[in-house]
Amino acid sequence: MKSFVVSLAFIFILFSSAFTQSTNEFTIDSIIESQSNMVKIDEVVLRENYENTRNKKEALSVEVIKSDFIFENNAGNLVQTIEKLPGVSAMSIGSGFAKPMIRGFGFNRVAVSEYGIKQEGQQWGADHGLELDQFNVEKLILYKGPMSLQYGSDAIGGLIEIVPAAIPNVNKVFGEVSLIGKSNNSLFGSSAMIGIKHKKWYSKTRFTEQHFGDYKVPTDSFNYLSRSLPIYNGVLKNTAGYERDFFTSLSYLGNKYHSSITFSNVFQKIGFFPGAHGIPDLNRLKDDGNARNIEVPNSQVNHFKIINNTSIDLRNWKLYIDVAFQNNHRQEWAKFHTHYGNQAPPLLNPDLELDFNLNTYNGNLKLVSQNDSIWQHTMGINMDYQNNTIAGYVFLLPEYSRFSSGVYIIETYSVNTKAKLTGGVRFDLGSIFIQSFYDSILHNYLVNMNAYNPIEIGAYSRRSYGINRQFHNMSSSLAWIYNIDRQQTYKVNIGNSYRLPGANELASNGVHHGTFRHEQGDTSLLSEMAFHLDASYTFNNDKFYFSISPFGSWFGNYIYLNPTGIWSVLPHAGQIYHYTQAKVLAAGGESTFNYEFHNNFTYEASIEYVYLKNLGDGYPLPFSPPLSVLNSITWHWHSETKTLREFHCKMEHQWVAAQNRISRNEDTTPGYGLWGFSLNNALQAGKRKMHLSFQIHNLLNTKYFNHLSFYRKLNISEPGRNIQLIIKIPIN
Repeated sequence: MKSFVVSLAFIFILFSSAFTQSTNEFTIDSIIESQSNMVKIDEVVLRENYENTRNKKEALSVEVIKSDFIFENNAGNLVQTIEKLPGVSAMSIGSGFAKPMIRGFGFNRVAVSEYGIKQEGQQWGADHGLELDQFNVEKLILYKGPMSLQYGSDAIGGLIEIVPAAIPNVNKVFGEVSLIGKSNNSLFGSSAMIGIKHKKWYSKTRFTEQHFGDYKVPTDSFNYLSRSLPIYNGVLKNTAGYERDFFTSLSYLGNKYHSSITFSNVFQKIGFFPGAHGIPDLNRLKDDGNARNIEVPNSQVNHFKIINNTSIDLRNWKLYIDVAFQNNHRQEWAKFHTHYGNQAPPLLNPDLELDFNLNTYNGNLKLVSQNDSIWQHTMGINMDYQNNTIAGYVFLLPEYSRFSSGVYIIETYSVNTKAKLTGGVRFDLGSIFIQSFYDSILHNYLVNMNAYNPIEIGAYSRRSYGINRQFHNMSSSLAWIYNIDRQQTYKVNIGNSYRLPGANELASNGVHHGTFRHEQGDTSLLSEMAFHLDASYTFNNDKFYFSISPFGSWFGNYIYLNPTGIWSVLPHAGQIYHYTQAKVLAAGGESTFNYEFHNNFTYEASIEYVYLKNLGDGYPLPFSPPLSVLNSITWHWHSETKTLREFHCKMEHQWVAAQNRISRNEDTTPGYGLWGFSLNNALQAGKRKMHLSFQIHNLLNTKYFNHLSFYRKLNISEPGRNIQLIIKIPIN
């Protein structure tokens, strides 16, 4: 072991010297000549890595995830893959898609950034997933806590930042081919990538496609209200779908000027279980004998992005410029059904229920100081413009346009080699313009009912009022980072942040089939304002790792959906849920323990807990994640044989407590325990290296409910046992 460490240190020193700018040429002859002047030194153990270094610099609790983690923990989509990280939860939408939650905050309170640009879509909906190709994610940084200073409004609960992998130092052509298969929903897919590095030019292209069928659940029935309805053959009908993704980029790498342009397109089509879109109907639940067809109801979403990233070295400063355009087009299809007796089907696309077409223009400018070991100055400007158009025979959200801009400054002062103080302020301006909408079909329907006077009819038929509002907010933070020694780091962060109300919170007014209710906005809502306190302690050496990260937040005007007790005039809509504001307390934390108790065995445990309470009515907030504990034991083995090079075998158990702290009109969820098993191998066949990942999710085929699931409202259990195999073949 000692000789291996010394050799590693020696190689590191040589390569570091090779890539250091010098007027002297570095050759093999110079290495041999220098060996005559070498002196004997004590053993040097290199324990530092990028992840540890990044965590010591950031004010918040940070997790750095690389492609190896995503490959070995692949769970169908990016959000469910990183759900194993403490503090992260997935609001699952069947077996194909999910949206992220960080410390109990989701929807528009968690920002997702790809290559410096915030992902913009219909993230406010519980049935809207995250449109990203996880095969194309090579490095991911997770920030647990408010990131409003740099990313603005929607990062009040945390940030998932996707960054590109390092560019090769040498000229080469490289690539990889990945194949994936799953047993539960008969998924098969592939992803192919090719990259070229030639002098100052670098390009990469990837294509991914996956197809899957209806997924299986370990039960033959589900309950809706007081009715028990069948699930035929344990298969959730019409949950099949497919995904088709494309990515390409071209970069120029100058000495002081770097620029890249990226094109990406993600298309997803997935069916909705017929009982999860509107009121369950026994006739629609019958088995059609085809587990791979996609019938109505279904959703189709296409997310297209163009991103340009440029960096310029200006002696003591570095300038970053990001500009982007993205289009998010989401459609929901369902057999035409009248909400009013006098409603006629549209002549064009009669089964198009909802259509949201969102165009977003992004611009970021950031200036960072360099070459000063004591002070670092960061200044930036963000600007975003959105325009959303609608179509379909159902009205839920009006057309709107939104503009937001912010300017910030962050200062970091190194007190000494161990302590660092960082703080910043940000000022934002925002505006939103919402089109009015008068529902003439509803007007005629209410007139024919002879149950309402003209004033009531006019009020109900005015589904959306014209809105033109401006917002301005200020946020700030102050953090203390103290590296006690090379093994221990302590951090504390205090600050305030904000979030602009979304268009759905201001102006939605209709039946949201994904949530089984009539949702109604409030034009008078104010921006959310919150005060945060985060702390963390980390201990890390070559055998033992421990971290704990408590947090607390207080919201003065948290926006949430409140049941009004008023019956909706829309047929089959139930009562109205109205967006309102209240004081809210959020607290909790995460802790991770990792111990290599033998040269080939590692034990890891993590625990997370979130406490969310509405101080206005005394109820918890909806979608509060339950207490969760994850334990695993990994046997890892490395060999110098020509065939089997690496071998990792893991057995894990996740225990999730019952969630009895529920909001009004929310169901309690029983606790459960899940076993999982995985094997990850690296094989060598001649000059070709192959990576295999074999996983079994829900090993015992346990019936359980996810409190955050899109299907929880219908008491539909989560997928049963799933056997998964991924083969990745790197090229050159």
